[in-house]
Formats: sequence, C-alpha cells, structure tokens
Amino acid sequence: MLEKNFTPKRTICKVTFSIPEEWADKEVKLAGDFNEWDKEEDTLEKKKDKWTITKRLKPENTYRFRYLIDGEKWENDDAADKYVSNEFGTEDSVVEIGK
Repeated sequence: MLEKNFTPKRTICKVTFSIPEEWADKEVKLAGDFNEWDKEEDTLEKKKDKWTITKRLKPENTYRFRYLIDGEKWENDDAADKYVSNEFGTEDSVVEIGK
C-alpha cells in the first residue's frame, strides 16, 4: 500500500510504503531508485498488522521500487501506481509523485 502526503509548501512528499504482516516472517527491505537499489538502506518496521516505512521523496518524479522479503524473495506493491518491466524479466513497482 502507498500513502502520499505533501508537506505544506509541497516541496517534499512523504510516501508511506507498507505491506501486510503475513508477507514476511523476519524482515522487509525497500529498494528502489530513491536509494540506488541498496538492499540494506531502508528496512520496514513491523507495526500492528503490517510492515511499514516512510520516505521523503521529491515531487514531480517517478520512482521504481520493490520489496525484498526475508532476504530472498522480491515482491511488488499491490497498490503501485503502475508496473514496468525490468532487465531481469520481471516487473518493478512504480510510485508517481505529482506536483
């Protein structure tokens, strides 16, 4: 699930990425264009019934991303704005940040 909230001056968009708790047993990492696909930089936190993280992203940009589940399985976001093919023969999730 994606939730987008702009700062008052709309210079930053706080995007909350979350997936259901049952998708992972141990950990969930977020990798994408915003962190140069670094699998160690962004770890989702387990809260109530989901895994979640909030990133501050620049408006008027499009970002590809995926979740790395328990260090072994890549998953897309069910609520992504769209999906695009990648060089590995699968698809990446996309979040589009408007104005």
